[in-house]
Amino acid sequence: MKYKDVNKYDDIINLPHHQSKKRPHMSLYDRAAQFAPFAALTGHSDAIKETARLTNTKIELSEEEKELLNQKLQIIENTIGKNIIFEITYFVSDEKKSGGKYISQKCKVKKLYYNERIVCLYDGTIINVDDIIEIKGDIFKKYENTF
Repeated sequence: MKYKDVNKYDDIINLPHHQSKKRPHMSLYDRAAQFAPFAALTGHSDAIKETARLTNTKIELSEEEKELLNQKLQIIENTIGKNIIFEITYFVSDEKKSGGKYISQKCKVKKLYYNERIVCLYDGTIINVDDIIEIKGDIFKKYENTF
């Protein structure tokens, strides 16, 4: 550095910092945001998480298992309105990728629609009969010899 460059800014070094009269002063937070890392691939990390998320495949029941479920559904139909709680395990398809997940729900059955093959619960849930893999309940104990 040359000697004459040392005194180059002596005329402005002690002047007050300029503030615009037209624009408001930028906060330190906003100034720092200008230098924040830039995400060139917006949504890329979300796409990676979605790909890594696991789903289950739907289990296909045997004819014997389907028959057992049908017998249990008939018992449920005869108990509608009697305040009996069942535990139904059923498959819910994933909206974003193939497969889905199994949900077990303790519930009261409001109505069975055999022609549409759906079960309506008191909480408003509608379950497709073909998605059910298991139904549990204390009431089935007295029918164990018939299954």
